[in-house]
Amino acid sequence: MEFVLAGVLVALVVWVVWLFRRQAAWTTRLAQKIPVHSLYWREQRKEEGERLYVAIGDSAAQGIGASRPGRGYVGILAARLKGWRVVNLGISGATVRMALDSELPAFRKLRPDLVTVSIGANDIAAFDAERFARDIRTLFDALPPHAIVADLPSFHFLPAERRVRVANAIIRDAAAERGLAVAPLHARTRRQGLWGVMRHFAGDLFHPNDRGYAVWASAFSPLVEERLRELE
Repeated sequence: MEFVLAGVLVALVVWVVWLFRRQAAWTTRLAQKIPVHSLYWREQRKEEGERLYVAIGDSAAQGIGASRPGRGYVGILAARLKGWRVVNLGISGATVRMALDSELPAFRKLRPDLVTVSIGANDIAAFDAERFARDIRTLFDALPPHAIVADLPSFHFLPAERRVRVANAIIRDAAAERGLAVAPLHARTRRQGLWGVMRHFAGDLFHPNDRGYAVWASAFSPLVEERLRELE
């Protein structure tokens, strides 16, 4: 029995070491993808369209972790919008504060028919609830009433998940105060459970992969469809 237990512990240590080495390699690999995804979305901005979809966000909006930029949640949603122009303002690594400083000025020059916002995951590592609340309210004040904002995805494990729950309460309160629709991203990702942790993340264990982004898009889809009906 002791021999079996020792073998299991050794296997677990080997697996953890492999996992972290793989994570480091994938982190580097995905960082190298950032210019590729940024270029893709800059090219998309040049396309003409009768309607305009604008996304505010971070690396998830850029689709980092997906097999290609269009397989991120913004790309999945945009693929359903035939004849639309798509402007993805997302910046890899962006916090809410960075969105205010670097994305909002460009956003204010646009007249979007559809807006999605998913931002805040990068605030969790050094989370300051007071600052987060102040910044998220400033951002939401700049959005049109039809904008769709997402709460943060599940981080699945403590202590980050505890901070996410605080951040999401702030997001939902701020959205309710302004009448903004909230895409239930946390509920959709948490529902995947351990299977989602194993199957829905890229190798860096942070960004979604194609399967993960399909779940993200499903959180937005009903609200996007509702907005499209309003525009008919």
